Amino acid sequence: MQFVANGNVLLGLVLAATSVLIVSHASPPPRFHYINPHNFTAAAAASVSASGSSSTASASSSAARRSRNPSLSLLHRDAVSGATYPSRRHEVLGLVARGNARVEYLVKRLASTYLPEDLGSDVVSGLGEGSGEYFVRVGVGSPPTDQYLVVDSGSDVIWVQCRPCDQCYAQTDPLFDPATSSSFSGVACGSAICRMLPRTGCDDAEKCDYEVSYGDGSYTKGELALETLTFGGTAVQGVAIGCGHRNSGLFVGAAGLLGLGWGPMSIVAQLAGAAGGAFSYCLASRGTGSGAGAGSLVLGRNEAVPTGAVWVPLVRNNKASSFYYVALAGIGVGGERLPLQDGLFQLTEDGDGGVVMDTGTAVTRLPQEAYSALRDAFAGAMGDLPRAAAVSLLDTCYDLSGYTSVRVPTVSFYFDQGAVLTLPARNLLVEVGGGVYCLAFAPSSSGLSILGNIQQEGIQITVDSANGFIGFGPNTC
Repeated sequence: MQFVANGNVLLGLVLAATSVLIVSHASPPPRFHYINPHNFTAAAAASVSASGSSSTASASSSAARRSRNPSLSLLHRDAVSGATYPSRRHEVLGLVARGNARVEYLVKRLASTYLPEDLGSDVVSGLGEGSGEYFVRVGVGSPPTDQYLVVDSGSDVIWVQCRPCDQCYAQTDPLFDPATSSSFSGVACGSAICRMLPRTGCDDAEKCDYEVSYGDGSYTKGELALETLTFGGTAVQGVAIGCGHRNSGLFVGAAGLLGLGWGPMSIVAQLAGAAGGAFSYCLASRGTGSGAGAGSLVLGRNEAVPTGAVWVPLVRNNKASSFYYVALAGIGVGGERLPLQDGLFQLTEDGDGGVVMDTGTAVTRLPQEAYSALRDAFAGAMGDLPRAAAVSLLDTCYDLSGYTSVRVPTVSFYFDQGAVLTLPARNLLVEVGGGVYCLAFAPSSSGLSILGNIQQEGIQITVDSANGFIGFGPNTC
């Protein structure tokens, strides 16, 4: 990807209408190359940046601030669990199955009626369905006990499994023992923090008990506490976390969850003073291995704001206030905008529809009309390349085993106020083995659209929840 600055106007991701996919079936994994880059203007990007000017950091001072912001390596779930697969096809089928479970849960979550005081309740990652995709290493307690936590941009509650454990699933790290931490402090029953979660109660010692349940019956139950968390050497005191003594579900070795959502219990909200209500992440591409590459997660406003980013306004859904919605206006293939009905991606007053940025869903989901138009335009631009059989819900596949290079159309997302995000081949096609590549998009079972993590890979993504913007910036993976 190339990023170009032109005076004071912010220019977004720049690519031609097509990119070239270099296909190789020997080690190293396939590489993607792009040709004939050209500039395009994001007409409203400058005005968006101006309205969110408090989020813009100067290049000269960003390096000095870099070391003060908590920074973590972001690992794919398979790199942590050590999962292996009989073939690449089995790996992709597992990815799709986890994504399906995640989407079903999000649709259920949004179909339910929640009251305003339910902030942070049941807005969880796909952990219960085994679909948590990215992990970070966080120190819990004093002295810190390192734990792998699933990163979820659609969840608030932070929690870890704790001793004594009445019921725990298998995890990669030893269980956290609050008795060994000098900074562990139970939250008092009836306190303001305790009241933030609807499913709370009081134990015999008047401590606040919590419960978070999942769509498939999985759950975590335990004590709500204040604890010190250490992020890349930076200790943050007094973070409200769940200390789970009864936990059940397919959690793939993680010790718990680090919620990055827009609600009041997320780590972003709790670090408002230090982190400025902002964070950035960059998801490393999976390649053909088991997710061995590492991306990054940075908590903090200054470090999280890249020069030259394309800024898109966030949209608040009061029905599900943990999720980061973006105002998508249209989609294009090969530089041509698709003729879709107006308002297809709009979030309604009832909280239906809309477009969610989600780190826990792999394949981008679109309403049937949008997906069909995207698929047909993409297939038309691919010409006479040999087709392959569908792989689960991935129904647009190509057998490229006999090719060394293939010209692939780009896909563009057109946002309100003129900003454009254009994706190259590596964010569009996923290899399923044997030289077969499939388009990593699928139809949604509802009006909800989800921008999945395959489309986010390799892009520095900034969430400035305090000012209500999300930025797409330079590749930092």
